[in-house]
Amino acid sequence: MSRRTILFIDGGFLSKLSKYLGGENGYLKFDIIELSHLIAKKENLKLELIYYYTAPPFISNSPSIEERKRKESYDKFENKITKNKIIQLKEGRCQRLKENGEFVYNQKGVDNLLTIDLIEVSFKFPDIKNVILIACDTDFIPAINNAYTKGIKTILYTYFDRNRYSNFSRSNELLQNVEKYQLITREDFENSKLN
Repeated sequence: MSRRTILFIDGGFLSKLSKYLGGENGYLKFDIIELSHLIAKKENLKLELIYYYTAPPFISNSPSIEERKRKESYDKFENKITKNKIIQLKEGRCQRLKENGEFVYNQKGVDNLLTIDLIEVSFKFPDIKNVILIACDTDFIPAINNAYTKGIKTILYTYFDRNRYSNFSRSNELLQNVEKYQLITREDFENSKLN
């Protein structure tokens, strides 16, 4: 049995969790690749590939200074992580809507990209029997179940609290459809410091 794995990261979830666990200090600074290796090692698996799903920031036709800064920051992030062959960046798009006079930004297509890749694991990587998913979204359940029918077990790394209306409310349905789950902790981020 193969002890190799592929790790799927919902970048939006991981970013929100980093900010939440950072508290008053803001986002926790961490190395995505180091965090991925740490999690794979906890599961006694050898990390072969990381898929990281996100969306570049919204840029209007006449970009504001803030939009330009966000884009520059994103470009630096993209350049840094794509230098390492173990990670593949998968990008959706960012949608901007105006609600109650305020702009609201949403990622679009990101979950679909992850779902497609998870379903394709058995075809592209026939010797992979365990995958790790960093997420909290029930939209992935059909893909998790599809992978399972092809002999692929999903290990979920997530975070939840008991507040039903928080960004991190617990989904029993998601937890019941994975092989096992673990909570991501502040210590996981702290043990994956940027170099």
